[in-house]
Amino acid sequence: MHRNRRAKIVATIGPASASPEILKALFLAGADTFRMNFSHGTQEDHAEVYASIRKLEKDVGRPIGVLQDLQGPKIRIGAIPQGKRTVVAGETLQFSLSGDETYSIRLPHPAVFDAISPDQEILIDDGKVRARVSDVGRETFQVKVITGGEISNRKGVNLPGTLLDFSPLTAKDRDDLEFGLNLGVDWVALSFVQRPSDMMEASAIIAGRAGLIAKIEKPSALTCIDDIVRLSDAVMVARGDLGVEIPPEQVPGVQKELVRVCRLAAKPVIVATQMLDSMINAPTPTRAEASDVATAIYDGADAVMLSAESAAGLYPVEAVGMMDRIIGSTERHKLYATIVSAISDEEDQSPPHAIAAAAGELAEKIQAAVIVGFTSSGTTAVRVARKRPRVPIVAITPSLLVARQMALYWGAHSFHSENVKSYEEMVHVAVATVVKEEFARARELMIVVAGIPFGMPGTTNNLRIVRIGE
Repeated sequence: MHRNRRAKIVATIGPASASPEILKALFLAGADTFRMNFSHGTQEDHAEVYASIRKLEKDVGRPIGVLQDLQGPKIRIGAIPQGKRTVVAGETLQFSLSGDETYSIRLPHPAVFDAISPDQEILIDDGKVRARVSDVGRETFQVKVITGGEISNRKGVNLPGTLLDFSPLTAKDRDDLEFGLNLGVDWVALSFVQRPSDMMEASAIIAGRAGLIAKIEKPSALTCIDDIVRLSDAVMVARGDLGVEIPPEQVPGVQKELVRVCRLAAKPVIVATQMLDSMINAPTPTRAEASDVATAIYDGADAVMLSAESAAGLYPVEAVGMMDRIIGSTERHKLYATIVSAISDEEDQSPPHAIAAAAGELAEKIQAAVIVGFTSSGTTAVRVARKRPRVPIVAITPSLLVARQMALYWGAHSFHSENVKSYEEMVHVAVATVVKEEFARARELMIVVAGIPFGMPGTTNNLRIVRIGE
């Protein structure tokens, strides 16, 4: 069994989808990678879900990716007298590190007071209340309200123009991360990424035990995006938080820029948040939501993600099925190949990238049925996929971790196999796999791409045309 589409689906697991029966239904409907959101649930809850996914993987005989999404630091106000307070435009408010809550709104985060400066914006409750800093003291600062509304206990705070000097890994995150790595997650998504050093800190802890995903949700990350992408194994365009901190009208352009940067760097990219949001409560999406998913596919995203739709909604399986149909319909559209291939000439022309790009072009010219990539790290597969070829990509790897990670890669049908040791064995395994999995038949042509010597990551240097059965 293999998908008849190229872009992948990430489905978030929550109360609506944690049972083994629903997990199987989600996979059969089209989910390729499952996201465990560590902002919610206990470690025991996630361990049960993980075990169910691995049993499902064994039952269906296909690698399934598991993504651990860390909560990250949350900036929240303290308690409000009487539990809530209404503020109006033009009103002056005072925030205090530890002062009298009768006169100030407590904000128990020293890093905020170290970094805040006049004219910076502060957003409360996902931007429902907006204010601008007017005066800064040592342990207090004052703001003038721009957009009024109700403020209640423990509401979140966003500071779009402020670079905060703290780690994106809280004590909870570090504990959850070690738990997830011991469990065997394939990907770790790092929240609150502001600078390249944040990625280096997380990467040092992970030490190759999982792939590291940079969640782009802070404007400060956009100013050094090339370095952040370079230090990541994949990127998530977290449009929910990003859309709070930058004007909504800028989000579509930023999404396209991020997808382009990731494709140029040959790094998988996920577009996430509110893609089919109305399906939390309705069995069908709005036409605008369907268009939003299609836009991400036309942009060339490797994967699109469901959040509350599959985690807490009334129609989790229907949401995955709808996303699967939207992707399939978009990829079959007559303009898809033209739009998705319109990538800049700035792409890397190093020998490994050139070989991978040539595989796609050659496959189309000789009408090959499939491209087979042998890869120890997944790099060959993502390099071949970068040009978005029209023929299927079969990615064969001796690493079960890499096979599961490639469930996130555009176009990659991943298979776990013993490591090949010779050229002849490589061809034999390639032919056996594509015939068994019905990607090609006798007498058809296929392209085989690999790095020689075998087993050395990043050495894509060999391309061969093979006629099946000869």
